[in-house]
Amino acid sequence: MADNAAEAALKYLRDPAIAAGLGAMAVASMYYLTSRPTPQPCPVDPEKQSYELPDGDYARMNSLTTELVEKLFEDVSTTHEAFLHGKRLSGDKPCLGYRSSPGGPYVWLTYNEVYERSADAGSGLIEIGSQAVDDEHVFVGVYAPNKIEWVLVEQACNMYSMTIVPLYDTLGPESCVYIINQAKMVTVVCDESKIKVLLEQCDKCPKLKNIVKIGSAVTDEEKEAGEKVGVKITSFKELEEIGKNHRHEEKPPKPDDLAVVCYTSGTTGNPKGAMITHKNAIAMLSGLVDIIEKCGIIVSSEDVHISYLPLAHMYERLAQLMLFTYGGKVGFYGGNARNILEDLQALKPTIFVSVPRVLNRVYDRVMKQVSSGTVKSFLFNLAMRFKKAELERNIVRKDSIWDYLVFNKIQNSLGGRVRFLITGSAPLRDDVMIFLRCALGCQVLEGYGQTETTAAATLQMIGDQTYGHVGPPLPCTKIKLVDVPDMEYYAKDGKGEICFYGPNVFKGYLYDEEKTKEAIDEDGWLHSGDVGEWQPNGTLKLIDRKKHIFKLSQGEYIAPEKVETVYTQCSMVHQVYVHGDSKKSCLVAVVVPEKDPVEKWAEKNGVDGAMDSFCTNEKVNKAILDQMIAEGKKEQLKSFEQVKAISLTPEIFTVENGLLTPTLKFKRPALKKHFLQTFEDLYTTIPE
Repeated sequence: MADNAAEAALKYLRDPAIAAGLGAMAVASMYYLTSRPTPQPCPVDPEKQSYELPDGDYARMNSLTTELVEKLFEDVSTTHEAFLHGKRLSGDKPCLGYRSSPGGPYVWLTYNEVYERSADAGSGLIEIGSQAVDDEHVFVGVYAPNKIEWVLVEQACNMYSMTIVPLYDTLGPESCVYIINQAKMVTVVCDESKIKVLLEQCDKCPKLKNIVKIGSAVTDEEKEAGEKVGVKITSFKELEEIGKNHRHEEKPPKPDDLAVVCYTSGTTGNPKGAMITHKNAIAMLSGLVDIIEKCGIIVSSEDVHISYLPLAHMYERLAQLMLFTYGGKVGFYGGNARNILEDLQALKPTIFVSVPRVLNRVYDRVMKQVSSGTVKSFLFNLAMRFKKAELERNIVRKDSIWDYLVFNKIQNSLGGRVRFLITGSAPLRDDVMIFLRCALGCQVLEGYGQTETTAAATLQMIGDQTYGHVGPPLPCTKIKLVDVPDMEYYAKDGKGEICFYGPNVFKGYLYDEEKTKEAIDEDGWLHSGDVGEWQPNGTLKLIDRKKHIFKLSQGEYIAPEKVETVYTQCSMVHQVYVHGDSKKSCLVAVVVPEKDPVEKWAEKNGVDGAMDSFCTNEKVNKAILDQMIAEGKKEQLKSFEQVKAISLTPEIFTVENGLLTPTLKFKRPALKKHFLQTFEDLYTTIPE
């Protein structure tokens, strides 16, 4: 018997995967004993990351501070002064970089060069007639992807007290026209790839007089098209020459002046222009830097950031503002999302600001490679186990033996130098968060906020290895939860609509007092529409959406009632409830079929049975889904608004079964709870 046991043990040890694993464990143990990594503790008690204020309305602040943080430096009160601060630190050092050619090296403009070119561009904008439209504001539109000229226009506007207004493709041509007209824009700086689209809309924009073309020289055809609608087209190069020859004296902004009007697409109606002041932007920056510095992350002129998230959104703008303030480097990706890994390896960023959509792809790619071999899978899981154990002791590093054996390749795919990563815009799955913290060997922090909070309002803290929440309030923000009786959420229970207060809260919506009053109450609290829950450790968890509007994982907003209204026009649909998960990229639905049309279809197509069996029949399911998709296309639903899978149920939603209100509206929380397992099952049928 002993011989058999010994032989079995030897056979077990001869397995290549087991032998490799045991060898790796031995090496790792020896390395660990000699390297003795140092834990990075939370700067506050991790069980009390925020505290309740004694004013009786359940508002909370970050435990790092007793006063809202508004400024980092006494001499930095505007985004213009922030750039000047960076210029003093890094005058002749690199500021903005771009690929000289596809796959070519990065070419850099220094801080001094960016400053001079911005002054030229700003003076040029004034010379060609960019002027105040309401005795106060000069709005300059920018319709372009991330590139050098985008930042030059932004800095030019900051330098001369103009206000930049980003335009972007997902708004659609009609919304761009609305924005140009509402802001009474005289000038739009437009990338050459967007010129044709913009010119086609110019006849609907009576105030627009100038288009500045980024890229090649203006063609005769473009000049002629502009002249037909009373618009003069100037190249960006010509604009800079005009400014160089007619340099205007700087007109620096004040803290309460508008820095940007950032239009949010929303889900219905026209977009809303969120007015962000210089004070808002500096407060947001100050709150972010305050928390990460107290967590031991020091931003400096040695830091490098890759710009690939849209500059039209405040999230990317905040990241760049942080780098500019400290004299760091910002390099633009090459413009092709498929080649971003090449850009990362060429640029080697130290700070990586991302979104779940990108990080999920990294995770999925790695897991696919890992699952391709037994040894790979064994070593990867072993390495994850060891790194998770270190995370629990607040040890975050990239110099363990597991980094060299397993994770080094993953780290190098992002350039190999990332010190910390911030993710936002949608929730990150727990498994992806754990993977990133282990595999990248750097701090990975998730935040939450809105355009109206100048990007962020909360951020996870170092030393907290729990998941599923978005951290405590930033030091520049107070957060309170208010009752939502219709959904049975009450502030006394630590649940309710999330509301923000602080110097980072926006000024309001441009020329829209009604929408502003809907968003900001009389006491200055911004109502988010999101429902949150305070966790025992003082962090915030997102649990629902007050107005039934939610985001998918890639950031698109969904109004489910709008989609349901379209689908209920289908002859075979009696009722439909559309469901989305902010950690998923698509919609699913539960459908109650319309009895007569389904029975007629079944008879015509040779499907026997009654309604109960029809609801489990794949052919019937496909027929109804196909009809819904066709109706969605007919009604011009966007691709992300179309459901990707449905489940059929013979159970009609009624007041009696608790799925409808007395006014026959959907009780959405009840429907979500009732069909929760159905939705989970549907998502497993959809390929990632």
